[in-house]
Amino acid sequence: MGKVTGFKEFARQAAPYRDPVERILDFDEIYTPHVDSRLQTQGARCMDCGVPFCQSDDGCPVYNLIPEWNDLVYQGRWRAALDRLHKTNNFPEFTGRVCPAPCEGSCVLGIADPPVTIKNIEMAIADRGFSEGWVRAEPPPARTGKRVAVVGSGPAGLAAAAQLNSAGHRVTVYERADRIGGLLMYGIPNMKLDKNIVERRVGLLREEGVEFITNTAVADGSDGSIDSRELRAQFDALLLATGTTQPRDLPVGGRELTGIHFAMDYLTDSIQAVLGDHSPAISATGRDVLVIGGGDTGTDCIGTSLRQSCRSLVNFELLPRLPEERAPDNPWPTWPLIFRVEYGHEESAARFGHDPRVYAISAEGFYAGADGAVAGVRTVDVIFRRGRMHKVVGSQREWSADLILLSMGFLGPEHASSDPLGIAYDRQSNYAAEFGSYATNVEGVFAAGDCRRGQSLVVWAIREGREAAREIDRYLMGATRLP
Repeated sequence: MGKVTGFKEFARQAAPYRDPVERILDFDEIYTPHVDSRLQTQGARCMDCGVPFCQSDDGCPVYNLIPEWNDLVYQGRWRAALDRLHKTNNFPEFTGRVCPAPCEGSCVLGIADPPVTIKNIEMAIADRGFSEGWVRAEPPPARTGKRVAVVGSGPAGLAAAAQLNSAGHRVTVYERADRIGGLLMYGIPNMKLDKNIVERRVGLLREEGVEFITNTAVADGSDGSIDSRELRAQFDALLLATGTTQPRDLPVGGRELTGIHFAMDYLTDSIQAVLGDHSPAISATGRDVLVIGGGDTGTDCIGTSLRQSCRSLVNFELLPRLPEERAPDNPWPTWPLIFRVEYGHEESAARFGHDPRVYAISAEGFYAGADGAVAGVRTVDVIFRRGRMHKVVGSQREWSADLILLSMGFLGPEHASSDPLGIAYDRQSNYAAEFGSYATNVEGVFAAGDCRRGQSLVVWAIREGREAAREIDRYLMGATRLP
């Protein structure tokens, strides 16, 4: 694929982000315009490796036909590249922006050289498709007469809805928020994923016949919610794609103080403010911000705090700093556990002159100021021996902070929709449904995405939504043509 000797001739050149000093002044996307010549050169680096691990289980969860569309971009055949991309991925404009690119971690070229810039190429193909008008609504040619309800409009729910609708079923998606998109809308900030891009895709799904109902909780029928049992009775099948929304807390002294918030509450409030719904209820403006926990959500809290003009910024990470290169117990093609500088870290360094992260540190308790609100946190350094954490004697410190954001992952889904149905749960409190079949213990009820597998990636949610749609189609029709 690509140019036969391209990987020998051309170095990796990832598309740059906008200048960090400039981009922290707004919530516009951080990406620079696509440069076709650079993308074609990068596509040429795809090395005809024989076994494309980029689309294996260690690589792309949706099995994107990566070598094929790399080659097509190299040839300048963008329309054909888009067709290949849409064969496996309903929403490449999302994954091209927010996916951490496990495909690049398993790229064969990455064994000895920097991998192909797969994520950049994917995003460019999708954006080219929209700009050229190639991406259009495609309603199904006929309807089956079957009706499916989907609870949750995140990437799993949307992918399932798209596939089920394409099979001719009538699909209704229920969302408790005021806008469609779930995590895509209210969990990922605008500078990584502009909400017009989400709404553009939702608009296409509407044109294709998917019905969306917002501001509607599905629970036990109380407090204005729809009873999930009644929903199951009204539809031929029901898919739960509610995500994992129970945040991991930090139960230490002073947790009840004002000024301490879960990361997702902060991000949702900020996104709504950017969209013009209201002024920020949780603002970092002029405040000393502490983000506890890393990952993409922690980075998004950093980037948002900078754009709100925080006074100072620190990010605690419990684990030690990762190595620059793969460790011996982290071989290719597994995901490389290496030190990375994400967009928020780069922005913080540009603003304050240093990376905001402090490693191997644990919060022991919060303390209040004269006004009774949180004023800081007491910590202790930690070390890990044989997988166990130990406190470092004499390492206690105090850190000033009047806005503390907890970004420590999620414990599982809420059960308001599932309890009335009698859904069984696994040991992690996720909805119990076998991977591949997605059927719960309740007849005609399926589950997909984070609510089934636990906290994961957008691209995994898309895969599970697609596969759950296939199994629902099989359940309804006795056979299926969905992939």
